[in-house]
Amino acid sequence: MRKQLLITIALFTTAATSLAESPVDGQWDFHMSSQMGTVDAVVTMLTQDGTLTGEFDLGNGRKWAIEEGTIEGNQIKFNINRDGAAMTYVMAATVEGNQVSGTASAWGSTVPWSMSR
Repeated sequence: MRKQLLITIALFTTAATSLAESPVDGQWDFHMSSQMGTVDAVVTMLTQDGTLTGEFDLGNGRKWAIEEGTIEGNQIKFNINRDGAAMTYVMAATVEGNQVSGTASAWGSTVPWSMSR
């Protein structure tokens, strides 16, 4: 009986660990300044099996989906298509606790961006 209980606890612990939330998951406050202007947004991200999904909420009903998102260790990469412009931001960043810092590339320019919680 005791052995069955230990096996059950071990299986439950393993299952709970595999379902654990990634440190990237959740809401973030985003900021970027570029030649196109300043972008501030609330970003919601979710990771699963190396894939990063989510969206940027810029307010007033404007939302940009995270596309082609990946996560590998503490490195994230994704694309954002800016509404109303034929522009795709190629985003890459490093996640360190409650801070994210990275670069956005578009139309031959690269600018820094950051997020925090």
